[in-house]
Amino acid sequence: MRILLSNDDGYFAPGIEALAKALSALAEITVVAPERDRSAASNSLTLDRPLSLRKAPNGFHFVNGTPTDCVHLAVTGMLDFLPDMVVSGINLGANMGDDTLYSGTVAAATEGYLLGIPSVAVSLASKRGRHFDTAARIAVELVERFQRDPYPEPVLFNVNVPDIPFEDLRGRQVTRLGKRHKAEGVIKQITPRHETVYWVGAAGEAADAGPGTDFHAVGEGWVSVTPLQIDLTHAAQMAGVARWLG
Repeated sequence: MRILLSNDDGYFAPGIEALAKALSALAEITVVAPERDRSAASNSLTLDRPLSLRKAPNGFHFVNGTPTDCVHLAVTGMLDFLPDMVVSGINLGANMGDDTLYSGTVAAATEGYLLGIPSVAVSLASKRGRHFDTAARIAVELVERFQRDPYPEPVLFNVNVPDIPFEDLRGRQVTRLGKRHKAEGVIKQITPRHETVYWVGAAGEAADAGPGTDFHAVGEGWVSVTPLQIDLTHAAQMAGVARWLG
């Protein structure tokens, strides 16, 4: 089995190192990740300049672009084979609810999915980063499951793992995306050069976080596994919009 790894925290991040180490026992691993932190890069592709591909001393490859660039470049230009899976992560911090629209971690997996490859995004649902080993073991279990019993159709899984010891996990739940409240406003500051700058505010608190959501599962100590799709069509509104347009 051959697996392509990427992330949005950068090729030097502890999460991707833990992931590569854990999965190398199961498969041939290729790492292609951004040269720096590209969190919240979403699904952007770099089209206004060429990209550079370099190799770090540890064997990881890094690109001066986005997570989507990394997977696209690897699959369509660098590798002479189609990976059996794309695994993105392990992200430092959760990617749940509305976060998935912005997440570079999810975007890297999404690009693999769009290229016809089973893809999984794995996030550690904490900024403390104490238990990357727990998330890595969950990734190993998922890959082993794919090896034993390949899923019969294209899949894009968004996986969020509580930042607790593996033995304390309650299990796995298949969930839907929750929803956050409106994000906080930007924060205005004056630099030492008397220039006005703005920091994007923090994400809002969870609003739709009841049973069945990713927020609820992780908060209760479960691993959240959410199958995602790319179709953004609001099917329930189509008839109403048709009537409104006349």
